[in-house]
Formats: sequence, structure tokens, C-alpha cells
Amino acid sequence: MTIKVFFRRARLGCLFAAGSIAFGTLPVLAADGSDASQDPWRINAQLTNVTQWHRRFRSPYEGANSLDASGRAEETSDVTLFAGLQLGPRTEIWVNPEIDQGFGLSNTLGVAGFPSGEAYKVGANRPYFRLPRVFLRHTLDVNGELRSVEAGTNQFASSVASNKAVFTFGKFSVVDIFDVNSYAHDPRGDFMNWAIVDAGAFDYAADPWGYTFGAVAEWTQGRWTLRGGAFQMSQLPNDKVAGLHPRQHTLVAEVEKRYEWKERPGKIKWLGFVNYARMASYREAVALGQATGSVPDVAQVRRFQARRGTAVNLEQEVAEGIGVFARASANDGRKEAYEFTEINRSLSGGLSVKGDGWKRADDTVGIAVAINQLSGPARDYFAAGGMGILIGDGRLSYRPERIVETYYAASLNAHLTLALNLQRISNPAYNADRGPVWVYGVRVHAEI
Repeated sequence: MTIKVFFRRARLGCLFAAGSIAFGTLPVLAADGSDASQDPWRINAQLTNVTQWHRRFRSPYEGANSLDASGRAEETSDVTLFAGLQLGPRTEIWVNPEIDQGFGLSNTLGVAGFPSGEAYKVGANRPYFRLPRVFLRHTLDVNGELRSVEAGTNQFASSVASNKAVFTFGKFSVVDIFDVNSYAHDPRGDFMNWAIVDAGAFDYAADPWGYTFGAVAEWTQGRWTLRGGAFQMSQLPNDKVAGLHPRQHTLVAEVEKRYEWKERPGKIKWLGFVNYARMASYREAVALGQATGSVPDVAQVRRFQARRGTAVNLEQEVAEGIGVFARASANDGRKEAYEFTEINRSLSGGLSVKGDGWKRADDTVGIAVAINQLSGPARDYFAAGGMGILIGDGRLSYRPERIVETYYAASLNAHLTLALNLQRISNPAYNADRGPVWVYGVRVHAEI
């Protein structure tokens, strides 16, 4: 990207931010001018602009899906409206129209643990409209004491029973409900790397922006919650989800246990998933390539089969304003990655600290690490020149991908946060011949 284009995009992001900040100074009002929190509808808005860049790094060769070694700078912007309507005491519908613009580094290619959760697998220079979420939620109170729930993003303020069932239907993201972590799950507010904000080996159903159609049922009893969901996969890997084709789907189950350790709250979750779709075996792709004297191509050997995986997710408050987290995940590495990224095993963890100690209570600093690995069949495929969803250097000197990320998010006022982000990526796309890469980032986030 040229310097001229970069500054033009950055200027557009700043204009978005300025408009959102001005908008953020206004209260959310109902049609009659009263506080909207007392009405059966709720409206919130957010804007996020992320600018990332890296310098030239060591690279004796590149492939079609490589991170550009010459040094790049890119930005992404998105503006989202969160509009909700209560259809009854426990039934609500939410619609989230969004305008997006921008690109991830190297068109979101070249790193399995990609450095920006705000970068999608598609991009555009000009702003474009989409509708990532349209869903209905129904809560069924069972018994137990009533507990207050604060209003928030896609959430009405309410009082609900401690024991309850929640049903969600429509279009949304699998990770809106599954694999949630209080300290590392929101690229608009905390960490940004894909392998840190989500379990790296969780190959969940999603379109290139991360959303799909599905249904989820949740049952909460005391300190336990059980979740189960079914979601539609795309017809081809990393493709748009269009129409209804339920034969290709993901099933997800998660068990959550809440507890206290030294009178500090914590959670542990176990998740399992299975994908049913037309997908390829890496070994079959390599064998066909060897037989025909060509580069292996997963598109030539796809057939209907299943791919399974699992993840463990832990969060623990260790002191006032200080929390730690960790995730471990793995999947069936014999078959191609379908929707998320090429990670077969992943381990991540880190620390999040609020700014009370330096009299900046609304600021947050975080540091985390992630180690991603490929299976043996996946290594053979990429070493032979194969291409995947995000990676493919044309050859491979394998070594695990290692990522360190740190950020500082400064609250400038009640509506605006400015964050500085730094990531060091060793062995990008598992290739010891390339890198390391230092990725620098600035994030502006405004919301009301």
C-alpha cells in the first residue's frame, strides 16, 4: 500500500472517530425525550478504527499467502448500531447493522494467529454495509433468587432468576456465546490477536466476517451452565454463508463452572465441537500431488466428512482489578481448516491489570503469549507448497508459531478509548525461514 493511500485511509478512520465521539456526547433518548433505558427498546453505537504496520523482516522467499516482507501499513474501520426491542418480559430481538472499511495486513494473510481481530478475510477501500447480527433471545426463569443484569451491548437491564434457560436464534457469531473470556475476547477493547481472543484451534462456523445462522440453548443451575448450539457452515471453506444448506453444519457444546479461589471469582469452561462438511484430507491432497507431479491442492480431494476439536478456557481474578486467563485447544489435524485459521494445537495465556495502582482506574494494560502448532499431515501439505485459508509460503521450515502481545488502553472520557498495541510474531505461518515480525498498532474505540 502506498503512503498516500495509507494516509487517505487513516484520515477516513479519524473522520469516523470524530463523528462517533460527537455522537457519543448525546444521551440515548426515547421518542418522547425520556431516558431510553426505561423503554422497551434500546440503542447503542460503537466505532473502532485500527491502524497496524510492520517493518521489513527477513524473508528469503514468499508464497501466494505470505505476509509481505517489505513492510506494510493498513487500517480498518467499523461503525455498528446495536438496536434492541423487547417483545415481551423475557423476549427480545436485536439487529446490528454495520458499515466496514479497510484491510488487514497483507489482505489478512501470512500469519495463523493473525494480529488483528478487527481485520476480516475480505476488505474494501470504500465503506460498505452489512448486517452481521439479527437474532431473537428468550429467557425462561426457572427458580432461585433474582439477580440484576446491567444494560450493555445487545443486553437490556433486567432482573433474572439465578436458575434459568436462555434460547438464542438467528444470525450472530458462535463466539458471541461460546469460548467467552472476561480478559481476552474483545478485539475492540482488549487483546487483538486471533489466537489470544479466541481458542486458536476452535474452527467454528462463520462467514469471512465471523458470523453465521444458528440456534443455542443455555441452562444455568447454581454455579454451572451447559450450552449447546447448531450452526450453518459455508458451502466452501472461508466462503460467504448464503441460503440454507443445513447438511454442512457445526455442533458445539460447552460446560461452564463458576467458583471462588481465595474469595476471588473464577470460571473454567470445557468446549467440544464437530464440523460436518465437504472438506479435504491433507494426506490425500499430498498423495494426489505426488501422483500427478503437481502442487497439492485441497480443493481437488474434498468429500463429506467430520472434523472434531476441543478447548479449555480459564479465567481467574487474583487481586482487585487483576486477572489471569489461559486457553488450550486442539482439533483433528488430518483435515483442512475450514472457517477460522490453520491452527491444530494452541496454548495461550496472559495477564490483565486495571489502572487503579496508578490512579487511572478505567485504563487497562495486558500482556499475553500464544503458541500455535500444525499437525504432521498439515506440515507435509504446506511444505509441499500447498495453500490454506490464511497461510502458504510455498515451502516450509517448520517451527511453532510464537506470539507475544501487549497493549495499553487509555480511557480518554466516558465514550472514548485510545489503545497502543505491540506484537512480536516469531515463525509467522510456522516458517522458521521468515521473521520475526514486529507489528505495531493504534486502536481508537468510541461507544455510547
